[in-house]
Amino acid sequence: MGSKFAKTMFSPAAKLLQERHGSRAQYERLAALGTRDEALGDFEQQFIAVRDSFYLASVTEDTWPYIQHRGGPKGFLHVLDGRTLAFADFAGNKQYITAGNLATNDRVALFLMDYPHQARLKIIGHARIVQLGEDPALEARLQQPADPAKIERIFVISVVAYDWNCSQHITPRFTEEEFARGI
Repeated sequence: MGSKFAKTMFSPAAKLLQERHGSRAQYERLAALGTRDEALGDFEQQFIAVRDSFYLASVTEDTWPYIQHRGGPKGFLHVLDGRTLAFADFAGNKQYITAGNLATNDRVALFLMDYPHQARLKIIGHARIVQLGEDPALEARLQQPADPAKIERIFVISVVAYDWNCSQHITPRFTEEEFARGI
């Protein structure tokens, strides 16, 4: 766990509960090891490159959390560099909740799961929307040749920090493809 993730996510109330339940000292020891570069490393980038879905959390103007599932072909969530992610947004149910939330609060959390290997990566960051025509090179990079769907907008996420989460309670699940390969 990076110290930036801990500093950002461990509120005084969380620290109090950690103290009460015996985990605070462990997290203090991790923080004392020094700061980790919060850029996504090769392992994280490779993990992201093979995901075909993730969960995206944002916050409404009146502070209600909102979570939505995003899915697509493997690699639809692009690593632009160690601190920047992007994905194309296509037509959906036209609720625009996440897009609306970003108009007032750009904070997001991503939850990426690998059910067969019982692994999950949590990423926190700031998101912005790039409208069509603002960055044609980025649009071209995110367009999937096999997918004729028209991009409506692009979400770009500046990574603040990330953390690998405990695998203890992840129930293994397999796609048909994974099952056929014997993963």
